[in-house]
Amino acid sequence: MSERSPAPGGLELVQALVNTLDIESGADSLDTAEGRARFALTEDELPRARELRESLRAALLAHAGHPPHREVTPLTRLLARAPLYVAVDERDGSARLTPTDDSLHARVAVAVAEALTAGTWGRLKACEAVTCHWAYYDRSPAGRGRWCSMSVCGARAKMRRYRAKEA
Repeated sequence: MSERSPAPGGLELVQALVNTLDIESGADSLDTAEGRARFALTEDELPRARELRESLRAALLAHAGHPPHREVTPLTRLLARAPLYVAVDERDGSARLTPTDDSLHARVAVAVAEALTAGTWGRLKACEAVTCHWAYYDRSPAGRGRWCSMSVCGARAKMRRYRAKEA
């Protein structure tokens, strides 16, 4: 959907997970073995991964000032289950948040926490187009991006507004 470059750091994982579902076509890359392998998921883990994906999408819509696309499990509740700890390097005293396992929930929790610390979490948004809701990283100076792609979703929205004025 988007011609934008991937989100920075661990947010690329969040962006990639949200973008596994093409809302317009209904295609879900998690339905394929290759799509699941990208996130190290088994078929048994799919319901929880999809639940996480849609809760993330709702949070990204909120970042863009939009209501949730549907009722979802609160992201706080899903990430509260993620086993994390603070690892402190004995040589230099640096610290980092680390998952205790390789679960998708733990990896996403680390990505969100790191992005929050870096000040980038709020820049990951979901496209306002109801047929899209694709995740994109808003690099605009004012942080007011609205669409994943100006040439597709943005152009469609502007054309709809133009036609509504003409009618």
